[in-house]
Amino acid sequence: MRTAVDTNVFSALWSREAPALRMVALLDEANAQGSLTICPVVYVECRANPWVRDDQVDHFLETMRVGVDWVMERDVWELAAERFVQYASRRRRQGAGEAKRLSSDFVIASHALLHADRLVTLDQRRYRTDFPELILVEP
Repeated sequence: MRTAVDTNVFSALWSREAPALRMVALLDEANAQGSLTICPVVYVECRANPWVRDDQVDHFLETMRVGVDWVMERDVWELAAERFVQYASRRRRQGAGEAKRLSSDFVIASHALLHADRLVTLDQRRYRTDFPELILVEP
């Protein structure tokens, strides 16, 4: 079983937020069941985290046995674009204005849907609407 991980999971660990201990156990369990993966967007966001230095990110990912899918095929980008367009159109139709979510969230979800079996995230509500077929791991 391949488990994709969202940036917010690592951020919770590094900032020692309330769900941090649960996240460590969840990642250990996912590793025992298969492998952990992130897309390059998650890597970029992790490197920008104020709680860790760049070299610590790489060391952490290596220690936790988290692989980075450095090359993402066109299908990921096309799915992300398709779902982002649907989301932006829905917001405009509902009179909610322009898109508030970042396109990176759609890339993360598309990568998880097409190249993993599930996604670990602390923002489950965020993904349920736009990626209802994506299996989300309960934190």
